[in-house]
Amino acid sequence: MADSSFDIVSKIDRQEVDNALNQTVKEIGHRFDFKGTGAAISWSGQNNIEIKANSEERANAALDVFKEKVVKRGLSLKILDADEPRLSGKEYRMLVALKEGIDQEHAKKISKIIRDEGPKGVKAQIQGEELRVSSKKKDELQDVITLLKGKDLDIALQFTNYR
Repeated sequence: MADSSFDIVSKIDRQEVDNALNQTVKEIGHRFDFKGTGAAISWSGQNNIEIKANSEERANAALDVFKEKVVKRGLSLKILDADEPRLSGKEYRMLVALKEGIDQEHAKKISKIIRDEGPKGVKAQIQGEELRVSSKKKDELQDVITLLKGKDLDIALQFTNYR
């Protein structure tokens, strides 16, 4: 019988991030505590979001509103990598990078967890920015998914192509 398998990936639903960003823009525009602070949030290139405000506190408050919207859209906060607000002229700017893909370091860490703590018949292969996990028994694959969901890894994981 052929092995069953699934892929472990770390992908971002850009449409949901864009929706969260648009909701944040609306809320910042309507909320009283943001009036006159010059607070703004927008895309900065393909994988970055830029937050601007006239004080460090307002920049952090705008980030909190964005995080709240991201969670409400069903995304993990682990996809966000926010810098500290930096003074640039008369305003504070903060860059929030979106983390996507599993780098080699995390892939090796996940593979080691599966090898050490997972069922014995399970194999994990690193394939670029994703991992392919295979086993003869589907129950063992379910156990691996449960094991990884219980671990506190600092990247967001999705489990795809389960067959």
